[in-house]
Amino acid sequence: MKKIIYPLLIGVITALSAFIAVTNWQVKEPYEVKFSGGRIHGEFKGLKARILFDKAHPETSKISASIEVSTIATGFFLKNTHVQNALDADKYPLIRFESTSVTKSGDAYNAEGKLTMKGVTKSIIIHFTFEDKGKSGVFNGGFKIIPKEFNITHSGTPAELTISLMVPVAG
Repeated sequence: MKKIIYPLLIGVITALSAFIAVTNWQVKEPYEVKFSGGRIHGEFKGLKARILFDKAHPETSKISASIEVSTIATGFFLKNTHVQNALDADKYPLIRFESTSVTKSGDAYNAEGKLTMKGVTKSIIIHFTFEDKGKSGVFNGGFKIIPKEFNITHSGTPAELTISLMVPVAG
């Protein structure tokens, strides 16, 4: 009986310790959510995120985030309005990401998940690094999207957008 219980107990403790080590990171200001492509570039504010991340066990991590479309800043008021119209901000006020898995890739990580924009959901992979500073850290990453795959076809919309992220956090 002891031969069965001890290995089972050790397995349960090991599994629990992996979940205990996951840190619930809180986004700190100033963060950056920037986009660029073609003749358009700018950034978003209004980031809300729930980041449960453990660099030693990324498979236990979960990331969900949303950003308010109305917070777009291109540096030019009319462009802001054009982009908000292209994203149909009144009907779809948020852009959302929900991870389905997080994996290690060399010295970096990949968060695979679902990006929802303008009512369309597509699978994407966000490549990122994490600079651990103890009780704080910084996530740096990015990904590319093809706007027409999200039904964003407004005149002047680039064929591809690069999204870059710099998100300081505290645990």
